Amino acid sequence: MDEKCCACVQRTKERSPEEYRKLINRLSRIEGQIRGIKGMVEKSAYCPEILIQCSAVTAAMNAFNRELLANHIRSCVLDDIRAGREETIDELLATLQKLMK
Repeated sequence: MDEKCCACVQRTKERSPEEYRKLINRLSRIEGQIRGIKGMVEKSAYCPEILIQCSAVTAAMNAFNRELLANHIRSCVLDDIRAGREETIDELLATLQKLMK
């Protein structure tokens, strides 16, 4: 098997208990915000009120993405570069391009 075949390999990340807890807590809060927006739609809330809550969810997701990306750069990317796997830089750049759409 070709070692460069990324489609064949599932990469995983071991997270510290603190990192895991912080990420899960953020996602749980976002999940609650989404449920709140769903409830607003079900109760026929006024559109601008729903949009303001949607904006808050977007900001919360952006904060989650920033934290996850920072953790990724400090651990996975740094470890791969130190191990001579410079293709990780291309992967990071592709990820950043997707995040910035």
